[in-house]
Amino acid sequence: MVKDKQLLLKVAGFIANRIAFNQQKSFSRFIIRLSAAATVISVMVMIIALSLANGFKETVSSKVFSFIGHIRVLEKEPDRAIISEETPIIKNDAVAGSIRRHPDVTGIHPYATRYAILKTKDEIEGLIVKGFDSSFGSGNLNGFIRQGRQLRYNDSTYSREIILSSITADRLKIKLNDRIFIYFIRPDGSLRPDRLTVAGIYKTGIEEYDRTFAIGDMKLIQRLNEWEPDEISGYEIFLNNYKKINRVSREIYEQDNFPVTWNTVSAWDISPNIFDWLKLQDKNTLILIAIIAIVALINLITCTLILVLERVRMIGVLKSLGATDWTVQKIFLRHAAIITLTGITMGAVLGLGLLWLQDATGFIRLKEEAYYVSTAAVKIIWWQVLAVCAGTLIVCFLILMIPSLLVRKIQPVRAVQFR
Repeated sequence: MVKDKQLLLKVAGFIANRIAFNQQKSFSRFIIRLSAAATVISVMVMIIALSLANGFKETVSSKVFSFIGHIRVLEKEPDRAIISEETPIIKNDAVAGSIRRHPDVTGIHPYATRYAILKTKDEIEGLIVKGFDSSFGSGNLNGFIRQGRQLRYNDSTYSREIILSSITADRLKIKLNDRIFIYFIRPDGSLRPDRLTVAGIYKTGIEEYDRTFAIGDMKLIQRLNEWEPDEISGYEIFLNNYKKINRVSREIYEQDNFPVTWNTVSAWDISPNIFDWLKLQDKNTLILIAIIAIVALINLITCTLILVLERVRMIGVLKSLGATDWTVQKIFLRHAAIITLTGITMGAVLGLGLLWLQDATGFIRLKEEAYYVSTAAVKIIWWQVLAVCAGTLIVCFLILMIPSLLVRKIQPVRAVQFR
């Protein structure tokens, strides 16, 4: 009995391979190749779409986090706009130390902000100067500085240098190393002029930040605000994983020594429009993948139906010779396996190859003003690639079982006479 089953399995496999790899020109050969090509394209597009979406989301998110941190510690002000000057808080080394010791925190740095007006002979521009201390340099701007360098700090007094965005520099026609007048509004409402040297020009690609901020020395901000040396706008906290923002923010707020007048604000709350937009991109990607999958499945079902109809006479002959329904079904399921496995393998190879090429050359360019990045970023998550391949294999095989059930309804006498 076992030998008979093995023999029937070998016969089914032999016939399926003869049909699938037949070198003679036939309609079934064309259908197999067409279905395999559709599977290749579907798998390739799904892998590429997921990897580009991952890369895009991670690149834009990292830009936001680099510029504003993952979490901010500020004075509680319910009605205050997120991007504006902050009410000062007093430095608390004990609180900062306990935050720094949190296992998910990689850094915590004080900062200060101040409204200012830049003026040249022909132009004027309002912005916020964001100041850091010497321990943090110019913040995480290293990857964004297009010209020049970071600020040079002075231990005895404040640095007389500033870093401008490329948008501000272009609007005001300012070049690297130019000395510019900058006017600060004093607490009493009067203007205080100062002259600073442009040490660097940065570009994050996020217009909301590039139009709003310049980078300077925190000592300068403290002096202009008439603050004491231990007064700051707040702390920026950086984490080892942005997915932990909400949990860590809550844990920091609930620390025993955390002042009751302070608050923790996550990056999600500081720039909600950017992150809501990124979530929308994820939905668009899932919709695209769903459409591609549906089209591919319909194509495979149609392919198998055509193959069954074209081989009706063969089915009749096999049944008349004693082949069972299951034996004949296995022939067409073998077809389905050949089409699906070929499509999945080639689709994965082509998809990963194109992603590698994009990562190496950046041939897919984007409009930075609209997408915050100039080239499409790539991030391959291997479990997603495996999930696409395994999911395609399982779903296709289950769907292709349906047309093969038609074999059971084919009667040998009528099938042999079928044309």
